[in-house]
Amino acid sequence: MGRKYHVYGIGNALVDMEFQVTPELLQELKIDKGVMTLVDEVRQGEIIAKFNGNLCKQSGGGSAANTMVALSQFGAKGFYSCKVAKDEAGFFYLEDLQNCGLDTNVHDEKEVDGTTGKCLVMVTPDADRTMNTFLGISGGLSESELVPEAITDSEYLYMEGYLVTSPTAKTAAIKAREMVESAGVKTTFSLSDPNMVDFFKEGLLEIIGSQINFIFANESEALKMADTQDFSEAIAYFKTLSQGFAITRGSQGSVVFDGQELIEITPYPVKAIDTVGAGDMYAGAFLYGITHGMSYAQAGDLASRASSRIVTCYGPRLETETLKELLNA
Repeated sequence: MGRKYHVYGIGNALVDMEFQVTPELLQELKIDKGVMTLVDEVRQGEIIAKFNGNLCKQSGGGSAANTMVALSQFGAKGFYSCKVAKDEAGFFYLEDLQNCGLDTNVHDEKEVDGTTGKCLVMVTPDADRTMNTFLGISGGLSESELVPEAITDSEYLYMEGYLVTSPTAKTAAIKAREMVESAGVKTTFSLSDPNMVDFFKEGLLEIIGSQINFIFANESEALKMADTQDFSEAIAYFKTLSQGFAITRGSQGSVVFDGQELIEITPYPVKAIDTVGAGDMYAGAFLYGITHGMSYAQAGDLASRASSRIVTCYGPRLETETLKELLNA
């Protein structure tokens, strides 16, 4: 008998606000380019004021949420656990999840007072993405946002590395992993951002535990995690952390380890204008593939195609029709 959900995701609920900026402006605002930095609400407000309303796009976001939306667009059934407030952004976020076909722990009567988290996504002409995030109420994500019956009725659990920044969210992530170990649900985890590895490596290792089923990372995160500049050493280290993994390498494609062999995944050369959500899309496409009868090589190829397409447009999402076309191809 099949399970109700292909993937149960846990992550921060953030309304993404995307702006096109110059490297000079980032320098002027003393913003570290190319990484995610946590900021308070006042600082975030100051930055928004400097952008003079040049908002390109607003959407429901958060790393794991982007992955879950892609997964749902491909045609998988997903459940997303998160925390939003009873404010305009919270209502926007809940409606967005529902429109994307995801089930969630958040319902109108469960929203609470506070401020829903927001992420400023600043895209420079080199297609790099820099993020300043105010977690808001999402920083209080805890075990009470978990829905055990939905977790154990899923094939895979997927968690984002950003959960490590909040003590209660980190505890929830560990609890979820422990919950599924006895239920036969496979655990997957994304490292999310080089800064997470720089500042929270021990916490990431706590979430990963003795060994999980699958890790998603980019090359920079993998090298930092393994504390090396040698990619082959990073691969050897990841084999000790997880039964399988995918490491993306930008224009060089990606490598997938299926537990036995290392598979080179071909890149699809494109002109990138915005790398926001590329890793999230890769994970969503890959998880769709392995929950729908594809081999790791086929799932990696679909993930490579989808992530190469997402970097050719602004924002972390593609149209559902575009993803269906990639699938049919």
